Amino acid sequence: MDTIVRVSALPVPAADSHAVPPIREWAGHTGTGVALGCAALGLTTGFVDFLGDDPPGALVRERLAGSGVDFRPLTSPHGTRRAVNLVSPDGRRMSFYDPRDPLDLRMPPEHYLPLLRRTRHVHLSISHFARYLFDDIEALGVPVSTDLHDWDGLTEHHRDFAFRSDLVFLSTAGAGERISSIMREVLREGRAQAVIATAGAGGAYLLTPEDRTPRLVPAAVPPGPVIDSNGAGDAFTCGFLYGRLSGRDLEECARLGAVSGAHACTSAGTHTALAGPDDLGAAASPPPPPPSVPAVEAEVSPTGA
Repeated sequence: MDTIVRVSALPVPAADSHAVPPIREWAGHTGTGVALGCAALGLTTGFVDFLGDDPPGALVRERLAGSGVDFRPLTSPHGTRRAVNLVSPDGRRMSFYDPRDPLDLRMPPEHYLPLLRRTRHVHLSISHFARYLFDDIEALGVPVSTDLHDWDGLTEHHRDFAFRSDLVFLSTAGAGERISSIMREVLREGRAQAVIATAGAGGAYLLTPEDRTPRLVPAAVPPGPVIDSNGAGDAFTCGFLYGRLSGRDLEECARLGAVSGAHACTSAGTHTALAGPDDLGAAASPPPPPPSVPAVEAEVSPTGA
């Protein structure tokens, strides 16, 4: 869940207190955003996660109800993950994230394997427990994407996700001028078919094994004033995956991601402006129905994944 605090500037000037507009709470977290965004684009979407039996968890359940997402949460005794996001007048944000899940938290295979056996693509958030799903995903031969957010290329937590995913998204915010070398490392050391780095109003960068340097994908013009960038990265991912599952080439997928991300910035809150197929433009015709997936039995690893 995201608590949104609108501030006059970032960084916030030092003071004992600041008067701010009404503080709002929204169903947030990157997994929620990707699930909602993909469903809004007409993709059949399932979502598994841990959620607390608490008021924030109730807010998330209410937001997903009727969204078209097949949401199957497990109750976590540790509560619902939360973030406090400071948002400036130009839509930029600073997030304070409370992951709260202990490192020994695991999702039982019997909860997610039935869904994996009938999916054609998995998007993994970088929650610690999610890394233990990779073995079963690979055993089933299902492609997987992930979002590393503002990874600096050094933090160990992200490496499994970076090197075991077929599509890798990240933000340029944590890497700065080293973003190109980090993108190349992901391709060199991992299995990615493409690495996509988003740069907000600066557009995005696409790198594939065939590229010598990242390709610039220009930012799309938002359909209205930029109000809040919360959820823009998730929206970019949704537009990209929509294109990928429609059989489009990677550069066109990135352009669709840019349009979807720009659309998300035009309303206050997290995941409140979800792009539909019409919002992506005339080129974004509805994706074909998913091919039938034969039932495959996955082996459960000794670790329980």
